[in-house]
Amino acid sequence: MEEIRALHRFGQHFLVDRNVLAEIIERSAVGQEDVVLEIGPGQGVLTRALLKREISCLHTVELDDRMKPGLETLAAQDSRLRLHWGDALRLDYPADLSPFPNKVVANIPYNITTPLIWKLLLFARLGLTYHLYMVQKEAADRLSAPADTRERYPLGVTLGVMGAVTRIRKVPASCFRPAPRVESALVEIVIQRHHDLTCDPLWSELLHRAFAHRRKTLLNNMKGFHGLEDWAGFLAETGVNPRARAEDLEGDVWLELYSSLRKRIGL
Repeated sequence: MEEIRALHRFGQHFLVDRNVLAEIIERSAVGQEDVVLEIGPGQGVLTRALLKREISCLHTVELDDRMKPGLETLAAQDSRLRLHWGDALRLDYPADLSPFPNKVVANIPYNITTPLIWKLLLFARLGLTYHLYMVQKEAADRLSAPADTRERYPLGVTLGVMGAVTRIRKVPASCFRPAPRVESALVEIVIQRHHDLTCDPLWSELLHRAFAHRRKTLLNNMKGFHGLEDWAGFLAETGVNPRARAEDLEGDVWLELYSSLRKRIGL
């Protein structure tokens, strides 16, 4: 495939280290029963490696039309490859992907990491329960941050509640072309429970409101949320210290708070 220059506006950094590529394939353990989703295939380095395994089907989603000649040639050679052109954040996944994937394996553009994972979590209920991503190291820190740490944030809380996040390894900038200005990390997410959680907008709304001003207490951040005025009393009834900050709470506490709030506002 002809060399194509990476574009900053697409957040492109092409993986060129074959050892890291091999580790991704080994860790993902894709096999003949798997339908795989790859976001941002670029010039098809990871795509080719995935197709060397006996997978059932591989969907790729690519925004950059410059990649069409190479990827379309690859698709003509292998009927398991299904190409989807457009913005991964706007794709109608249930309608456009058939058969529907159970795994996503991707070196995703770093500038869409958080919104993309939020979007794909919606489809845990449809069987998309395994995620293996190359992300910026700082994002990996946040995705796997435990309670009572500064890196804790809404998506990390959600992933901890729904399953397990494992940081596989750091990946130096030299493994990419062009080299990014930051270190990267390979992160594995396995969804094991609460598969419908992110389908309820209240869950995300609750977390984002609570984390809106990190230096403020839960009580100060939550005042007036969903028309509930007595947040001090409500938090106390739920067993949450009103003076706690959002980052302090464990996942099970967030679930209890969410469940109690649904009942209080009549959902």
